[in-house]
Amino acid sequence: MQNRVPHVCNMPAIRPGHDFRCCPKVIRRMVPSKPLAKLSLAERLNFLVTNRLPRRWLTLFVGRFSKLENPLIARLSIALWQLFVDDLRLYEAKKSRFTSLHDCFVRELKDGARPLAADPDLLVSPCDAVVGEFGALDGLELLQAKGFPYELSELLGSVEDANAFRDAQFLTLRLKSSMYHRFHAPCDARLTHLRYISGDTWNVNPVALKAIERLFCRNERVVLPLERADGDRVVLVAVAAILVASLRLHGLPEPLNLEYRGANELGLTRRYAKGDEIGYFEHGSTIVLLAPRSLEFVESLASGRIVRMGEPLMKARAPQP
Repeated sequence: MQNRVPHVCNMPAIRPGHDFRCCPKVIRRMVPSKPLAKLSLAERLNFLVTNRLPRRWLTLFVGRFSKLENPLIARLSIALWQLFVDDLRLYEAKKSRFTSLHDCFVRELKDGARPLAADPDLLVSPCDAVVGEFGALDGLELLQAKGFPYELSELLGSVEDANAFRDAQFLTLRLKSSMYHRFHAPCDARLTHLRYISGDTWNVNPVALKAIERLFCRNERVVLPLERADGDRVVLVAVAAILVASLRLHGLPEPLNLEYRGANELGLTRRYAKGDEIGYFEHGSTIVLLAPRSLEFVESLASGRIVRMGEPLMKARAPQP
């Protein structure tokens, strides 16, 4: 077993679901009062309800409950879920009936449901998502929300890996719980290893992004460096969130979740054609995509826009005259 990846910051290590009432200094550093004060009453209530619960135990419970294979429980759970979301597109799924709530979460889609932009110069969306912050890194700094920067070295768990993307491009893709949860290769690429970084399970919704500094660096995540044929790398950072907080990668025998106790650095050699499935989240979450400066964003990309897996995100940058 390899050593655990150390924190790349001076914050104290925090256990998932930790009760912060006994350590006010830590909570003040983690959840500054100024960002919370800027939120509306509805946003503050949303934040308190979704982040002041015992996140670890709630996540473990929902993960186990969602896998109960009982037709009645499955139908009732999905019906209750549909009361709270308006975009659960189950008509796209291969299945018309699900054995459990989990079976619905990780549903596969009908063939042809996600057309793929085949142009080799285009980098496509690895997943269905809401576009968040995107743009050029400021050195090694990127944004989770306006006024909320964080360091790439902390996100990746490696200063050396971060330096390779200095002043490069980043894009945040938020998978809502109702969306298709599987993610795919954004280009033809090769994976040789990955890094699992243990962490918390804060909600990653827009309210939390405006209230929790360095949120993506706090949550459990997996770093997937994809090497393209031209030698450039594209990195997907799959960030877990509250509730199920579990990630499955094809080629790994066990899930990466709160109960995982294996090595952080894992060898996994896979070759992907653009659009090949890499794995899936077992609930909504976020992917932070890093790309080289040789690529630029397509003109139609905008924060808040919904993109589907296979749609163009970036293209080869035109040569400078």
